[in-house]
Amino acid sequence: MLKFDKNFSPEYGNSVTLSPLIRRIVAQNPSPFTFHGTGTYIVGREDSSGGLAVIDPGPAMPSHMHALENYLDGKQVSHIFVTHNHMDHSPAAHPLQQLTGAKIYAFPVDGQTYSDNHTEEGLDKEFSPDVELADGEIIHGDGWTLEAVHTPGHLSNHLCFALHEEKALFSGDHVMGWSTSVVSPPDGHMGDYLQSLEQLLVRDDEIYYPTHGNPIPDPEPFVEGLLQHRRQREEQILQVIKSGAKTIPDMVDIIYADVPSYLHPAAARSVLAHLIHMVETRRLQCDGKPEVNSIYELTEHK
Repeated sequence: MLKFDKNFSPEYGNSVTLSPLIRRIVAQNPSPFTFHGTGTYIVGREDSSGGLAVIDPGPAMPSHMHALENYLDGKQVSHIFVTHNHMDHSPAAHPLQQLTGAKIYAFPVDGQTYSDNHTEEGLDKEFSPDVELADGEIIHGDGWTLEAVHTPGHLSNHLCFALHEEKALFSGDHVMGWSTSVVSPPDGHMGDYLQSLEQLLVRDDEIYYPTHGNPIPDPEPFVEGLLQHRRQREEQILQVIKSGAKTIPDMVDIIYADVPSYLHPAAARSVLAHLIHMVETRRLQCDGKPEVNSIYELTEHK
């Protein structure tokens, strides 16, 4: 059974040591989508003279930038990595670059599809990396090695970063211990998300460090739980359609009856992502292209 860890009380602005090579500073930007805030990770030895790596610089909040500047004072940063360009992950990358001179590394953003929905943190449309990473690309630093793992789904350009020295995976928003990830079309894609979860199951990472919330030890059963949760959600959708629900609002009212109404818009985006995937896999049909206002029905098998 999937069990979420909500026991997280960050020390905003302070550096917390999580392992010999990992420290974390949490931004004070709590929200329904960021939990208690964005965790910026600093990778490398505390006494490194060859350069530290920063993963997910976070929002460009003055308090967070001040905390990063204080911690990094007198230290060298050689790389800035971004898992994806949501507004709670990437805006501080360029200010941090101005402070440190380090290059920004991320997956290309050229192919992203934008929308006007505001049910999550929103895209940082100004973001662009200096170095575009491909899946499986390995970056060496001073005492650390990071591998880019392309995990589209939450966003098309989402990357996780595997720290080889500690068999650790910085999982961004792809896998979080406190909640499921938002998969919101058009740039979020449920089929890609499920495939990316399956991809993690063949890896040997021993711990995940999400950008929001606590680390996830023994991650394989948790990832399997996330996959099972999504399969169950699709079965729920099939059942409510069988019972007569044809539209996304009707489905959300039934499936998310015990969820606060202010989260229903985000739930509707998630249901849409499932419906698009279920139409693509021919389990459902709709009147035209799968959209928020479409009518959905079971596929007729002749």
